[in-house]
Amino acid sequence: MEEDKNKKTKTKIVMPVILGVVVLVGAIIGLVAFLHARRFITTDDAQIDANVTPLAARVSGEIQSIRFVDNQYVHTGDTLFHIEDTDYRIKLEQAQNGLEAAKLNVNVSAANVLSYKANISTAESNIAAVQARLWKANEDYDRYSVLMQNQATTQERLDAAKAEKDAAEAALLTTKSQLNGVSKQTTVAEREVDGATVIIRQRLTEVDYARLQLSYTTIVSPVNGVISKRAVQIGQLVQPGTPLCAIVNVDSLYVTANFKETQMQRLHLGEKVNIKIDAFPKTPLTGSLTSVSGATGAKFSLLPPDNATGNFVKVVQRIPVRISMDAFQNLGKPVRPGMSVTVEVRADK
Repeated sequence: MEEDKNKKTKTKIVMPVILGVVVLVGAIIGLVAFLHARRFITTDDAQIDANVTPLAARVSGEIQSIRFVDNQYVHTGDTLFHIEDTDYRIKLEQAQNGLEAAKLNVNVSAANVLSYKANISTAESNIAAVQARLWKANEDYDRYSVLMQNQATTQERLDAAKAEKDAAEAALLTTKSQLNGVSKQTTVAEREVDGATVIIRQRLTEVDYARLQLSYTTIVSPVNGVISKRAVQIGQLVQPGTPLCAIVNVDSLYVTANFKETQMQRLHLGEKVNIKIDAFPKTPLTGSLTSVSGATGAKFSLLPPDNATGNFVKVVQRIPVRISMDAFQNLGKPVRPGMSVTVEVRADK
């Protein structure tokens, strides 16, 4: 009986002690959590992000070769795909032939201009000669007219002088007409040169365009990164805009954390951030707040909420915040976009 009483007594003493310890531990944990919450802002609604560059075909054709394997790291300028380019080489050759023909036309037109200009010089010389002949014919006619009035010459000579004068005047009109015709031909030829020059520029544009189209048959990497999500195979016919693959720039990873709108007043750009990747919890990282999104995540959704419909239910919104990551390249671990992380920001009240 006494032993039972002692056990009951001990039980009565131990239970309050245990309860008190539990309450004390709970109070300590709650106090620590409260103090931590006062000093830090935490969210697990965050993930690793990176710039993803999708590649698409710019010309149509058959995939001739693929120069990479899935999930390979590639560098800027590395050749990734080659599209069969026979058609584009032929088009480039046709454009180049058209350019050569246009250059020949310019040369012919330029030669015509030189020829007509030479004819102009000849016509001007002929005019000068006929003008001299006309001057002499006028002088002879005037002299014979005076002599005829004095009965010092014959009518035959006066008629011959007049005939020579009329012939010289006619010859002058003819040579001037010839000069006018040659001048017009020269103008036409110069316009032909201008037109042929314009055609040359057009042919040059066609050559450049054909060369550009040919260059599109070789698809190179625009950035450094890991190439994934290949969507085509060798021999597949592609069209402009056909998706080929995507390149993930794993050298510039960052974190997108979705903080509650009620937490935003305590966040400041430049604040230091502790980052814990769920896949590597024992490898903490640090970073800093770099920018805040222009709107909440809901505003960028496919069907953004419309509170004016009458079905309003107030929900705490989340705002994406971009966080840079410090020295993540030295982790030696495959950190990839989409991984879940937990971020912790030490912020003021």
